[in-house]
Amino acid sequence: MNYFHFPLEEWTNRFVNDWLLPNMSGFFDKISSLLSALVDGVTYLLTVVPAEIIVLILLFLSWKFAGKGMALFTLIGTIFIGSVDLWVEAMQTFSIVIVSTFISIIIGVPVGILTALNRTMDSIVRPILDFMQTLPSFVYLIPAILLFGLGNVPAVIATFIFAAPPAVRMTALGIRQVPNDVIEASKAFGTTSKQLLFKVQVPLAMPTIMAGVNQSIMLALSMAVVASMIGAPGLGTTVLTGISTVNVGLGLTGGLAIVVLAILLDRITQKLGQK
Repeated sequence: MNYFHFPLEEWTNRFVNDWLLPNMSGFFDKISSLLSALVDGVTYLLTVVPAEIIVLILLFLSWKFAGKGMALFTLIGTIFIGSVDLWVEAMQTFSIVIVSTFISIIIGVPVGILTALNRTMDSIVRPILDFMQTLPSFVYLIPAILLFGLGNVPAVIATFIFAAPPAVRMTALGIRQVPNDVIEASKAFGTTSKQLLFKVQVPLAMPTIMAGVNQSIMLALSMAVVASMIGAPGLGTTVLTGISTVNVGLGLTGGLAIVVLAILLDRITQKLGQK
């Protein structure tokens, strides 16, 4: 089947080593410094604040948006994380998820709005999203390590690439699903394009947009173990250590802590979108 030779590997390595790194290293260093400061700041805030205060905040959010049953689960889950001495690791993972999801939202939601309103933009963005969602997650780690080294920053970049597509797709879907009669009625009352978007379409699409945010959070958490392979601290490192040392108990403990965070964030964001 080898009818001709396609030197993609050679071209890629030559592009990266001969042009990208020599010419763009300063740009990537600035991004790395910014993201590192952001992740370190969020991690410091979550770890310096007493755990009891964070638990009370999570309890309030769970009770407010998801009900008493979820508040009880939050109490039991956070007590479990603290009892197995994984609170700091949980907050490290939480900080990566927060930063990655924040970047996914501030980039994904505007791009989703543009794709919903512009067919040309949609035809450009859709294959990119398909590529991002079908490319194996481990492949993201190679350019992340090459351009940003090891640690939190490449983990955030890889997690963002993996988690951003749902935010874009669900935002575009929500905008498209706004009923035409509502749009026509709004135009009949003299609304401008800006008012139509921000006072009619986005509010009506908010449940769908929040569903996309929810999926982005879940995908970001699912990258926790994978990100630990490139030096990201947190619960993923605990699970990875359990795998590498064949320590079933350690792996189970870290895995259950990830499950607690996943259920907690999932239920709160789901109910927040419905509200």
